[in-house]
Amino acid sequence: MNRKVLEVLEFYKIRKQLMEFTQSELGRDLAEQLLPSTDYETIVRLQEETDEAATVLRLKGYVPLSGIFPIASSVKRAEIGGILSIDELMKISSTIQTARQLKKFLQPLIEEEALPILKNNMEQMHPPTELERLIKQAIDENGEILDGASDQLRGIRKEIRHLEEKVRDKLEMLIRSSGTQKMLSDAVITIRNDRFVIPVKQEYRSHFGGIVHDQSSSGQTLFIEPKSVVQFNNDLHQAKLKEQIEIEKILSALSNEVATFALELKQMESILKQVDFMFAKARFGAQMKGSKPTMNKDGYMKLYRARHPFIPRDEVVANDIELGKDFTTIVITGPNTGGKTVTLKTVGLITLMAQAGLQIPAQDGSQVSIFEEVFADIGDEQSIEQSLSTFSSHMVNIVDILQKVNSKSLVLFDELGAGTDPQEGAALAMSILDEVHSRGARVIATTHYPELKAYGYNRQGVTNASVEFDVETLRPTYRLLIGVPGRSNAFEISKRLGLPDSIIDRAKSHIHQETNTIDKMIASLEMSKRKAEEEEKRTLDILNEAEQLYRDLQGEWENYHRQKDQLMEKAKLKAKTIIEQAEAEAEEIIRQLRQMQLEKGAEIKEHELIEAKRRLSEAIPEIPKEQRPKKAGKQHFQPGDEVKVLSFDQKGHLIEKISENEWQVQIGILKMNVDEKELELVKSKPTVETKPIATVKGKEYHVQIELDLRGERYEDAMVKLEKYIDDALLAGYQRVSIIHGKGTGALRTGVQNYLKNHRAVKSFRYGNANEGGIGVTVVEFK
Repeated sequence: MNRKVLEVLEFYKIRKQLMEFTQSELGRDLAEQLLPSTDYETIVRLQEETDEAATVLRLKGYVPLSGIFPIASSVKRAEIGGILSIDELMKISSTIQTARQLKKFLQPLIEEEALPILKNNMEQMHPPTELERLIKQAIDENGEILDGASDQLRGIRKEIRHLEEKVRDKLEMLIRSSGTQKMLSDAVITIRNDRFVIPVKQEYRSHFGGIVHDQSSSGQTLFIEPKSVVQFNNDLHQAKLKEQIEIEKILSALSNEVATFALELKQMESILKQVDFMFAKARFGAQMKGSKPTMNKDGYMKLYRARHPFIPRDEVVANDIELGKDFTTIVITGPNTGGKTVTLKTVGLITLMAQAGLQIPAQDGSQVSIFEEVFADIGDEQSIEQSLSTFSSHMVNIVDILQKVNSKSLVLFDELGAGTDPQEGAALAMSILDEVHSRGARVIATTHYPELKAYGYNRQGVTNASVEFDVETLRPTYRLLIGVPGRSNAFEISKRLGLPDSIIDRAKSHIHQETNTIDKMIASLEMSKRKAEEEEKRTLDILNEAEQLYRDLQGEWENYHRQKDQLMEKAKLKAKTIIEQAEAEAEEIIRQLRQMQLEKGAEIKEHELIEAKRRLSEAIPEIPKEQRPKKAGKQHFQPGDEVKVLSFDQKGHLIEKISENEWQVQIGILKMNVDEKELELVKSKPTVETKPIATVKGKEYHVQIELDLRGERYEDAMVKLEKYIDDALLAGYQRVSIIHGKGTGALRTGVQNYLKNHRAVKSFRYGNANEGGIGVTVVEFK
């Protein structure tokens, strides 16, 4: 992409904003170097990177990436024998710790979700935790070498503390002595040149002897190392030199360890750099409410509710924009109201963002094509250095574009042909559009020339568009109307501002009849489009209400089955209890009969047998039979009759007779086939045609044994899945397959969560290798 287009379309501003979302200098470097790619595979991979990071943020809300530092130069110095500083070693330790924590954080997600890029990165990253442990054992979090870094250092520091105590004790005796206190400027012990001293008044310098290390700004106070502590200070200085030498040895040993793990550290830094950049892109996309576009190489663009990222969300007007299918050139006509240029910049910037692997400010499902070059002639710049007018400056840009444009180009012209005679400008604009269009480029051009209104009607693959203007408020709405050319609103505006009708009528008489006809046609198109949009909105509202009604009905149907199952279970338990009681009673009677037989032999009286038989009869549980009212003779039914369906104990209306003994009955919003024996006439009515909202479908209803949800939005997929499961159950299927693809795993998880909670699902599993693997879920019904 040429630098000028990146500047004109403000891609560098996007890059600057992206840099603010990085968490390390490493990720910031990648963001600062970001440029759009033209390679399809590269762009798809970049988009997948951003999408994987967005999935992690959606599930977890954050990712532990703080504590990453550039360590490559330090590792390289260690490799060639250099001794690293404490700060360098701490940065290496911090970076290892972050890598280790990141790997631990992502591992459960990688196992549950489809995150192949992050999985590959984590598998290739091996943080040297042993090196991290060695550094932390030697250096504390404040950057101080710990006493335990080596046995020698522990001994040296013990000696230093002992010597410091001796020097302090000696000096304390001096400053507390009544004879010397008057000689001191202050009774304190301080340090100069890394040696303990006391502040002595100028006139008493000879009393203490020793060495003068410093004096106050006034010269009245000297900082003297008394002669009595010179040797102690010398010993202390020697001990500190030994300490420094030992610290150098410790740092050298740690640097050698860094060199040992040089390969792992470089690989780790490279992966962390990439991961930080991935999550910066995801956070940037979330901040602007962006989405992942589908990329193609066919020159086709379809943007849903696209908006310019630099206009505040509460102010920007989102537009649907399509280019490259039925038409490859859009000519946006109409007066200068500001919305046309914004549309051009929105399309251009979204294209550049998509090709750079960024999410775009548009709704899910948007498609963006990959272009080898994006050309833009936007703005009213005059070239003072070259003494060029606005028209000449535009023409220089256009000439340069015409030398390079081809079928893999996106061209954006703002106010094409402006800055010169209107007739000549319009003619040039049409000729330039013809040339660029003939080369197969995708073109969006804006113009206020009325001559170009008819251009879109006379050229194959070209369409008109305009930015809507509200005459009531005298302001543009910034809504893009594709297929409707712009028209002048000068007369309507003038009339609303109070210009007399006589002047407006006289002005209209000066306009050509053709222009008046075209303006009326455009006004009619605008009205028709507005009405069509209103009808579409009403239709969508009705559809949403119908879907809600269907969901409510489904809930009630499931509730009915649930209650039915509960009642059946309760009845079974009760029946079991009754039978158990009867069996126990029968066993008791038999036991008594046997006892009587043993005790009395053949002397059992008849009345005793009769009594035992009666008790056995009473032990048999009585199960009440359902009492149905007897039908008074042969019933005669006709369509429209109100009837009672005895098996459901519900009233309904007869629709039509299906066979000799079967009727189609509507109960509420359900329609079903019922045997005539199960019907009882309630009231005869004239035949009324009813249109059922839902139909209970029998086994003959044709339902596919698999449902393909690939490419569906999550919410739409869940609605289709719910309906499909109902249809499959009604069709009597024992097993079906749900194809959800591998993807990010969100759709797969949603499908399986739904199946877990469905009362009719017996079990489900992933498909075998020949069934589609983890891209398919196989469902078994009860």
